[in-house]
Amino acid sequence: MENTKNLEIYVHIPFCRHKCGYCDFLSAPAGRDTQEKYVQALEREIRGRAAQHRDYIVSTVFIGGGTPSVLKPELIGRILDALRCLYKVSSQAEITMEANPGTVDRESLAGYRRVGVNRLSLGLQSSWDEELTALGRIHTWQQFLDAYSAAVTAGFTHINVDVMSGLPGQTPDSYETTLRRVAELAPVPEHISAYSLILEEGTDFWERYGAGELILPDEDAERALYQLTGQVLREYGYQRYEISNYAKKGCACRHNTGYWTRENYLGFGIGAASLIDNVRFQNGRELEAYLEEPLGQREPLCLLSAAEQMEEFMFLGLRLTAGIPEQDFLDTFHCGLEQVYGEAIRRHIGQGLLAWQDCGDGRYLHLTERGLDLANYVMADFLEPSMP
Repeated sequence: MENTKNLEIYVHIPFCRHKCGYCDFLSAPAGRDTQEKYVQALEREIRGRAAQHRDYIVSTVFIGGGTPSVLKPELIGRILDALRCLYKVSSQAEITMEANPGTVDRESLAGYRRVGVNRLSLGLQSSWDEELTALGRIHTWQQFLDAYSAAVTAGFTHINVDVMSGLPGQTPDSYETTLRRVAELAPVPEHISAYSLILEEGTDFWERYGAGELILPDEDAERALYQLTGQVLREYGYQRYEISNYAKKGCACRHNTGYWTRENYLGFGIGAASLIDNVRFQNGRELEAYLEEPLGQREPLCLLSAAEQMEEFMFLGLRLTAGIPEQDFLDTFHCGLEQVYGEAIRRHIGQGLLAWQDCGDGRYLHLTERGLDLANYVMADFLEPSMP
């Protein structure tokens, strides 16, 4: 039967007002002329790839960056119009756009809502201005409050707020205050993403930390902040459904859940990655080359081996607190989960890091509360499957 396979679409906007000290994403400031040329290139790529994906239903669209909200609503609208015209976008599709509170106002947010964005992800990071300054963010707490209010007025009912822990100068008290301030917004955001600051090579923070100029919490302090996140957000009715994501019941991000369950996804724009029927590919990262010929910048295709598919299935699936359905593994790979990973499973169950849970549709292997704290340690044992 045609048109039964779901497809998620990611659109990368590589522009921002100012590069934050910790950011290693493919992004940089750009003027209006470059932004216009980039959207034209996106339209050409979207058109040029359409024939290859006629048999898919687009279930989600995620516009990320960079800072997509540096683009005017009209440009975002052109991107969405191209997708709706050339692809089978579901009428119930979740369409998310990331936004920086320092780049939006009442008029622009109303414009994004008008052109079809129905879910907004606001990058707060902290409710303390001194912590925001240390990060290099361009907004204040008050600007975030203004942006949040404007988003609600514009008709956004699905809003995510990003917060970060492990920041320079951050204390457990200041972080807890940020969590509570966000959870007590009116109306309450349905989704909160809580990430730990990660030092990435090549960033300003990496250089400053290596030079001894940047003081960050140690590993034990970071773990305590991570545990604090769950404790506080549970008080407000948020359920953790993934290592770093919390949502009100029924409000998990459909797009990101698709990544973790290995749905097909197609990326547009420089650096954007794709996975279609176990074939992985990625666009090149050079802006000028992409503007010149957006269809000619794709890197070589990579057909994932069975072992690589199993690795992804495990380390992505274990990120979800529900865990990995035993039957799904069997249906996908035609061999049992314990047949391939039995030794690792038994060891981590013995250490209290993994557990089986019986649900109505079978058993699920999931990380325990302690296992979630040590997720990287656990997942490392699932990277080399013992092929049957």
